[in-house]
Amino acid sequence: MLDPPMKIISTNIGKQTTFLWNGKEEPTGIHKKPVETPIYLTKNDVLKDEVSDRLHHGGYYKACYLFAAEQYPYWKNLYPDLDWSWGMFGENLTVTGFDEKKVFLGARYKVGEAIVQISQYREPCHKFAHKFGTQAVIKQFIDHGMGGTYLSIIEEGNVQVGDEFTLLEVPKDKVTVAELFRLIFTKNKNQDLLKIAVASKAIPPKKRFLLAKFIK
Repeated sequence: MLDPPMKIISTNIGKQTTFLWNGKEEPTGIHKKPVETPIYLTKNDVLKDEVSDRLHHGGYYKACYLFAAEQYPYWKNLYPDLDWSWGMFGENLTVTGFDEKKVFLGARYKVGEAIVQISQYREPCHKFAHKFGTQAVIKQFIDHGMGGTYLSIIEEGNVQVGDEFTLLEVPKDKVTVAELFRLIFTKNKNQDLLKIAVASKAIPPKKRFLLAKFIK
């Protein structure tokens, strides 16, 4: 039986808001909401999506964030009282058929007018925790192990609800999105997977350098 195709079911854009953190107002763009029109993926971000912290968000290796719709029931069960809608995890693209155990770092896809590459992992931060109302969600997110993925945009273009991902290229040496996420947050790092990740140009050089320190 063939796996279902990866398919966009929601495109999500955020406006900058602020919240109190350690007594100071801090900006965030994590509050994304579904939009009815196509969104344009650029090399550095999603057009009209407000990025409040360019040091940690946006840029070539974090141009667009993708999250699996199939993960929503797990989190809704843990946090039933939150105001749930697509984009809850700060993702620009909510996608069905995205199996993190079968999608590989560095793989390239055609989707809509764009060509995208599976890039680096999501690191949950205090802004994510504030949105969920508890710092406990950070450990829960890491323990669950399904963090979605950032995309690099190889060719810019519009994408919209209903667009499917067509696989164009898979790297010779493979590490899945799920394996990469585990690799980052586990103490006992799989050396074979670690070497693949360090060699992958889909991850920014600074993070590859940091990961290389764990190679024995």
